[in-house]
Amino acid sequence: MKVLIATKNQGKIKGAKKALERYFEDIEIEGIAVKSDVPEQPLNKEIYDGAKNRVKNLKNYAKENNIKADLFLGIESGINDLLGRWMITNIAVIEDNENFESYGTSPSFPVPENLVQEILNTNLSEVMNKFFGEDKERHNNGGGIQLLTHNEVSRIDLTEYAFIMALTKYINGEKWR
Repeated sequence: MKVLIATKNQGKIKGAKKALERYFEDIEIEGIAVKSDVPEQPLNKEIYDGAKNRVKNLKNYAKENNIKADLFLGIESGINDLLGRWMITNIAVIEDNENFESYGTSPSFPVPENLVQEILNTNLSEVMNKFFGEDKERHNNGGGIQLLTHNEVSRIDLTEYAFIMALTKYINGEKWR
């Protein structure tokens, strides 16, 4: 199965591949960087919009460059207060060639109230760098969540869980449609 994912981030690619390998064999996944068309720090619905836009832009890129794929994946991380509390959430979107879409979220983690405005003014990555120091490896694989959970959960894990949730429509076939 040929899969395109709208990122070059190796942690996100690994997480998506782990999710897909739970249900499918012979996964070939290629990362292609495309724009999300949302602010650098997505807020609330912009998180879904960013993932959806990445899929749309990825499909356009594939068409323009004659790249064939079975599934197109996008994932976006952002801050939300949809439950009345500030959290960081990842939203994954998957589409096939018939534009059948599914989406899912990762587990979310709380944001301290005293950091919310700073995250909204900049982004989570900059705030994490301020508190934990800049670390390129963290940006690629572990993510800030790895530091916050004392190495129990990584960006790879959050990405994997978001894509497992997004795969529910695909792995349940016609029952879902």
